[in-house]
Amino acid sequence: MTLESKRYALLLAARDSDYVKKVYGGYFNVFVSAFAEEGERWDLYRVVEGEFPEMSELDKYDGFIVSGSPYDAYGNDYWIIKLCFLLQTLFVMEKKVLGVCFGHQVLCRVLGGKVGKSYTGWDIGLRKVRIVKDCLLSDFLEQDQQEEEAAAIPKSLTIIECHQDEVWEVPSGAEIIAFSEKTSIEMFAFGEHIMGIQGHPEYTKDILCNLIDRLLSNGCIEKGFAENAKLALEISEPDRKCWERICRIFLKGRR
Repeated sequence: MTLESKRYALLLAARDSDYVKKVYGGYFNVFVSAFAEEGERWDLYRVVEGEFPEMSELDKYDGFIVSGSPYDAYGNDYWIIKLCFLLQTLFVMEKKVLGVCFGHQVLCRVLGGKVGKSYTGWDIGLRKVRIVKDCLLSDFLEQDQQEEEAAAIPKSLTIIECHQDEVWEVPSGAEIIAFSEKTSIEMFAFGEHIMGIQGHPEYTKDILCNLIDRLLSNGCIEKGFAENAKLALEISEPDRKCWERICRIFLKGRR
């Protein structure tokens, strides 16, 4: 299959915030900017609003991304149950599926893992993640690319986090890829076609700052917590380029 015919879908599990709509035109554009390449086709399905791809269309896609969400991955809203069924179908089809935050958690749920509220509360801001798999990308690359790419991915990477829930236990047969001081399962993989990331490789710092403001105004977090999270953003940077490379290699098997 040529690059020009590659086709991907974003399964959007969150509604666009006013800020993201104004600055980026919506979360779809944020994901496309981070992971898409020239010549590819990307489609949007607002699953949170009940918009799903037709089952007859699934085989036309090379990969799917499940976004973050303010909803609980262990919830039983109708659209979440329908999403679980879709993900089970994609798993059986061995389609590439990348889960981000909520997407990471709901993939674990679908495959038999355990998900729930974090015992240590919110994680918002920048977090150093430790890669524990010797060759993170070896399953997703051609043999002649593995050594070069493995060397290009550092053992520790900083990522933007914004979550209250977490994966407690990965499914049987899955591998834990990364952890942090705050969260014991930051990344997991199941074979060559499923990968979950608890953090947000697609987020920019301004998107997170706006989200922090909204969480504060809604009473979800305290003022001191919000201020500390913003301060950390001022003095450090997420390793966005490395995360984008990791996600692209997973989805496409190359840089």
